Amino acid sequence: MMAAVNRGVLAIVSSPSGAGKTTLTQRLLKEFAPRLEFSVSYTTRNPRANEIDGQAYHFVTPEQFEEMVQKREFAEHAFVHGNRYGTAKAPVESALAASHDVIFDVDWQGGANLTAVWPDDVLKIFILPPDIESLRRRLEGRGTDKPEVIERRYRNAIEELEHFGEYEHLIINDDVDRAYTILRAIYLTRRDGTDPALRAIVEQNAASGVQEHAKRLIGR
Repeated sequence: MMAAVNRGVLAIVSSPSGAGKTTLTQRLLKEFAPRLEFSVSYTTRNPRANEIDGQAYHFVTPEQFEEMVQKREFAEHAFVHGNRYGTAKAPVESALAASHDVIFDVDWQGGANLTAVWPDDVLKIFILPPDIESLRRRLEGRGTDKPEVIERRYRNAIEELEHFGEYEHLIINDDVDRAYTILRAIYLTRRDGTDPALRAIVEQNAASGVQEHAKRLIGR
């Protein structure tokens, strides 16, 4: 899909929990801000020790969240891991209309809902783990969650993988620098589309067997 003239790009980056989408999106944001903005979601979950309200998330009560739902302030909202998450419409539309790009670190449900609201602006990218075993190790290696939480996240991660076919671009995160090079090329090619070297990276990635890899991960 191509964005309308003078509008920004709405980049949606999804992956199963533990596959590295947050690391990659933050790196892209650091390189290309302020042209590229991070969409700060609202959530009812409690902040972790290193999270600041308004940066990682807007932390709100369930009552405040529900009030925003009733006022139709969200472009998308969903229950994830027992908590509610949502993206406010107004700041995203303002950014896109001002030719700013917005990047989202969301699950497949959020990606689908955002696509429904802004179908002509989206760039959808899915991050794949190198294998299922490494995905579980990453979830266990965080050291912040209880075993039952890790198991639930693992089951949800497998379900997330089932939706890879809804994304334009797939990237295997077997090496973070290599994966970032591809992510960067995909973003810049969509934004400008004038550099043949970047287009070649995108084309080579698409032809590298990423679709087959994704199918193997879910046993197809």
